[in-house]
Amino acid sequence: MKKYTFLLGASIFLMACGTKVKSIHPEKKDITEMVFASGVLEADDQYNLTAQTDGYISKLNFQEGDIVKEGQLMVVIDNSQNIVNATNSEALHQIARDNTSEKAPQLQQIEANLQAAIKKTQEDKLQAQRYERLYYQRSVSKVEFENAQLAASTSQANADALHHQYEALKVSARQQEIAQRNNSRLSAIIQDQNNVRALSNARVYERRKQLGDYVRKGDIIAVLGNPQLIYAKVNVDETSMSKVKEGQSCVIRLNTNKEKTYHASVHQLMPKFDQSSLSYIVKLYFTDSLDFPLVGTQLEANIIVGERKQVLIIPKSYLDYGNKVTLAKDKKQIVVKTGLLSNDYVEVTEGLSESDELVENLK
Repeated sequence: MKKYTFLLGASIFLMACGTKVKSIHPEKKDITEMVFASGVLEADDQYNLTAQTDGYISKLNFQEGDIVKEGQLMVVIDNSQNIVNATNSEALHQIARDNTSEKAPQLQQIEANLQAAIKKTQEDKLQAQRYERLYYQRSVSKVEFENAQLAASTSQANADALHHQYEALKVSARQQEIAQRNNSRLSAIIQDQNNVRALSNARVYERRKQLGDYVRKGDIIAVLGNPQLIYAKVNVDETSMSKVKEGQSCVIRLNTNKEKTYHASVHQLMPKFDQSSLSYIVKLYFTDSLDFPLVGTQLEANIIVGERKQVLIIPKSYLDYGNKVTLAKDKKQIVVKTGLLSNDYVEVTEGLSESDELVENLK
């Protein structure tokens, strides 16, 4: 952005007390209104690589600046409890799986009892039928006949009970297998949390833990982000936020070299007020090539929120509280209407002309 230097015609006159005070005439010049914002360079899609379990870091497979791929193993955390739990869960799952087989000891035992009960039921039914014939031939008593019928009925009930028991045991075994299978999968997932992997293709911008460090679940191990896009993340004061719009141009200076400027544009206005910085967060995307893409670099940005050509302007120091200016002729203060406001100058839209002469208010 071209910088304009406003040179205002000035004259010097003597006040009654003998003090020399500069006077100026309003002039027509171009003016640019900017909103100042400070911030840092940040990588797009930046995220923290965090520990998912407690333990000591036994392997650290990266260095700062490395380019890593999605799913790449970054860190191994030594948590023996997770490994033991996964091993036990898999063993219990295998036992539960075996119990669903037809060769499972419990099922075989009940099945053997069931077959014996079925055979006995058949024999008792035949015996009851024989006693029925003998009863009608008056060869056996009614009590003997009824006892034979009762024995057949009891045998059938025992066989039915064993059949239900067999089916219930198979259902229970299947339920146990499903539960142990899920426990085994969950334990395997927890065990895999010992291995910390990259969530996406990214560059490692910061390593916060070292080999052998003890970490707890949630501790940040490293900071990663998209190396293809570095942007300026800036904080805008809430009093100026209403002036900032997407697409506006801006000028950025990195604190590492304030003599050099970069051009950028407003890409996104974050919708939520940031309580930690007491400001709004705005993303600025560079339109110039960035030759210092180091994440975390502090910067200053001026967002251009308005421009006017050949308008009447005065230095800001000549504008008093309540939009008042002091005329040089009789020291009278008058109220003016103002427009755009730059770092050093203010646009006057009504109340003054180029012929008016102003002095700073010395009160």
